[in-house]
Amino acid sequence: MRLTAALCLTTALLSSPALAQETQPARDSTPFTLSSGTPRTASQTALTFDKADLSFAVLPAEQALRAEAVLDFTPKTPVETIELELDVVFDISAVQVNGQSLPRGAWSNPDGRLTIPLPRPFAAGEPISLRIAYSGRPHQARRAPWDGGFVWTTTPDGQPWIASAVQGEGCDLFWPCIDHPQGEPDRADLHITVPSELSAPANGRFLGKTDNGDGTTTWNWTARQPDTYAITLNVAPYVEMSADYRSRFGNVVPLHFWRLASTDPAKAQALFDEFPKMLDFFEATVGPFPFGDEKMGVVETPHLGMEHQTINAYGNGYKLDGKGYDWLLQHELAHEWFGNQMTNADWDDMWLHEGFGTYMQPLYARWLNGERAMQAELQTMRLTLSNRFPVVSGRPQDAATVYDDETGPGLDLYYKGALIAHTLRLFIGDEAFYEALRRLVYGRPDPAPGNFTPRYATTPEYIAIVNAVTGRDLTWFFDAYLYQADLPDLVMTREGEQVTLEWKTGNGRPFPLPVDVEVDGALHRLAMTGGRERLFAPEYAHILLDPGSKTLRRLEHLEQWKHSSVQ
Repeated sequence: MRLTAALCLTTALLSSPALAQETQPARDSTPFTLSSGTPRTASQTALTFDKADLSFAVLPAEQALRAEAVLDFTPKTPVETIELELDVVFDISAVQVNGQSLPRGAWSNPDGRLTIPLPRPFAAGEPISLRIAYSGRPHQARRAPWDGGFVWTTTPDGQPWIASAVQGEGCDLFWPCIDHPQGEPDRADLHITVPSELSAPANGRFLGKTDNGDGTTTWNWTARQPDTYAITLNVAPYVEMSADYRSRFGNVVPLHFWRLASTDPAKAQALFDEFPKMLDFFEATVGPFPFGDEKMGVVETPHLGMEHQTINAYGNGYKLDGKGYDWLLQHELAHEWFGNQMTNADWDDMWLHEGFGTYMQPLYARWLNGERAMQAELQTMRLTLSNRFPVVSGRPQDAATVYDDETGPGLDLYYKGALIAHTLRLFIGDEAFYEALRRLVYGRPDPAPGNFTPRYATTPEYIAIVNAVTGRDLTWFFDAYLYQADLPDLVMTREGEQVTLEWKTGNGRPFPLPVDVEVDGALHRLAMTGGRERLFAPEYAHILLDPGSKTLRRLEHLEQWKHSSVQ
């Protein structure tokens, strides 16, 4: 939709009698809506999602939205119905298909699965433009970002401060979408109307703003292939900071930070000064910043943070914890590569986001301060592991299941995933590890600005990439670490001068991961062919397994400590 058309739409949206009525009392979101990643229906997989053109009027006093979504699809096969997800808290006032209004009652949305019968069958390749006008009070987060929704609060000087954070619950909390990782539109245009004294930074490139002459201003943005939960609204009296980052790949990336007007400018500047340092690390370690033609953006939020594509949420309070960098800023920035450029095809593959994204943190600590700094962060991670559920189940999952440590891996997605990545790197070497990482993220080993686009990835695909890059079948490595809850256990027995080491895994299969063994200060490398190896050592020699902490394995004292701490 052209900008002029969008402005006309916003004016109509604000003046529409159907939408200007008194906002209804808040309703409850359904369990279906509060779970993201339910398998797509046949009618959803039959569609190519070309564009989402989303117009929002944000009403701080009512804590409500008045909105209109124009969604463009191209069927891959004939379709008669379109199914989307949209929270039942919203009143839908109008639906049009290619300009034709549907009568009230033609669509249904009992549990948040919005079903719209088309006025006639559409053939494969025949464009469909769906317009949905709706309004209401979006689901409020009680403790964002851990539970999703909107945050309506005020700044220290009493002005509106509004943010959305919907990763776990999904895009349907505030716009009609296909709430699945593979539901990304090829493009999203955002038109956000707010009181004129406030700002509305959002995803992608800025297309300008227009004073509507009624005390409101519309901010316009466009983003390519945004992750569904990464589309976000942020409204507050912001001060914008900007600069340019000259990349080692030859392009220039715009840097933008929207801080609260009440924030200490010196603290904000210190955080902003971290942007180019972090970008240089990621570009040197992984590859080009994926959205250099749009921006690296950060916005100050009333919740801790979230990886919103090109407009990461930051609410860490400008805290320094002795690491030499702001961990929250660094973690969310990692998701531009692991989450927004490379998106998990299913929530069961979420460790590809969180595990690799988290591993970037100790690697960055080493980049800044050396080996000891990296090992300190890795050890902190090691102490958190629960090992109650496999990191990857091998079957489709939703967000609620994988992030809840009562039903899925929970925090093991982050820390166990990072430690698995570390063990793999030390096992196959830096050259192979980083080539496999580039192929995972960009779909090619030689990424450069302009030669890649966002992509989906799965765990089996990553395993295949590692096997291809190394020229070895390392499926046994991932079977033990990803698909089993228990960590591999390195069992040592001694009979006189004969020492036997054997790997025990949850699946009982051979685990030929080499191990370093230190015998009275002398280092030996055991190939562990077949998962078992012997060596000879003096009867009273001190034996230290894995002195360099290269392998992630079961540690008896940690298991005992965790068991006793639960009692």
